[in-house]
Amino acid sequence: MKLPGAVRLALVVAAISSSGALLGSQEVAPSDNAELARMFEEDQADRRPGPNGIDWAAVKPRDDARLARTKELYAAGALQTGPDWLHAALILQHSEQSDDYLLAHEMCVAALAAGEENARWLAAATEDRFLRSLGRRQRFGTQYEAGQEAGTFRLAETDPQVTDELRQALGAPTLAEAKARESQFNEK
Repeated sequence: MKLPGAVRLALVVAAISSSGALLGSQEVAPSDNAELARMFEEDQADRRPGPNGIDWAAVKPRDDARLARTKELYAAGALQTGPDWLHAALILQHSEQSDDYLLAHEMCVAALAAGEENARWLAAATEDRFLRSLGRRQRFGTQYEAGQEAGTFRLAETDPQVTDELRQALGAPTLAEAKARESQFNEK
């Protein structure tokens, strides 16, 4: 059965309109998760030393609460944008669990895929933290650990086979720069 021209035209217009092509409508981009952005800001504020330094005993329960809520948001599919993935990754990397470090690293990859260039260094740091939690040497030189003397720090064992070009591509310092930071941490 052949449909009249006006009916065919109406069907084509309806099909095109529903896809948004004819009317110029565009897919609405998701907006950043405001709750996650707030928790990210709180996380960072907790790490700014006050006149008496950082009260880690007070920060730990807040970190734990943020970590739990971030995992809930992730499980609920509430992370939609590059900043969401980055904020969640930063909160997760303050965990004490290897699986959380790995998930944080994967979230950094998602953030980078979504165009969030600020996730480069954190991608390196979360991989390093994950490897250190398994007792392996880090690759990018982002992690420091307690030195032999109380109150001192040293660069955690770092794989010398990783090139400085790869480190810099991820926003990490060169190996020489990472070693130089060790002495900055220990200046009294």
